[in-house]
Formats: sequence, C-alpha cells, structure tokens
Amino acid sequence: QVQLVESGGGLVQPGGSLRLSCAASRSIFSFDAMRWYRQAPGKERVWVASILSKGITNYADFAKGRFTISRDNAKNTVYLQMNKLKPEDTAVYYCGAISYGNEYWGQGTQVTVSS
Repeated sequence: QVQLVESGGGLVQPGGSLRLSCAASRSIFSFDAMRWYRQAPGKERVWVASILSKGITNYADFAKGRFTISRDNAKNTVYLQMNKLKPEDTAVYYCGAISYGNEYWGQGTQVTVSS
C-alpha cells in the first residue's frame, strides 16, 4: 500500500511563497510519475504539475513561471515551490503517484492566499 503525506500548506499573503512537500512511503523511483493537483472550493480537482521518473517536468499554464516541481530521491519526497501566489491559488493541494496505471493520493494540504 502506498502512502503519500503532504505538508507545508498554510496562510500566505498575495505575492508570497510556500513550499509543499509530499513524502512517499516507498522510493519515488518506483512511480512512473508524481503529480500535484489542487481543488478549490466548489470546483473540480485540476492538475498543477508533474515530474516523470526520468525527471521531465510539466506544468499547467497557470503554474508556469511561478511554480516549480522537484524531488529529493534520498528522502522519497516531491516538492512544489510556489511563488508569486495569488488569491486564486487558494485550494487544497494534493499529491498523486502513478504506478502501473494506478494513481495514489495523499490527504491534501490547505493553501490559503489572502491579505
């Protein structure tokens, strides 16, 4: 069973930064990809960013230039560095891990951008 634990959310002012972490219960190399998603109140969950096992990264248009996905293989952890945050970035952020066609989810971490 795969466990993913997100952390690092909180309240931040517009223009501020946060770094989210996703700790996996096994080597992140065992996954085909790691992803970040977010879900705002009353809206569907949307994809934010991905990092493939080979290290290739991809971003949703709203994340390009502001968010950076990275990983620490030794810690089995994936990060999402978020800069220049906007109120519309307010959401619960989820980590996902894909392996053999299955996707596993963490419990999410709340990010609130407000003055």
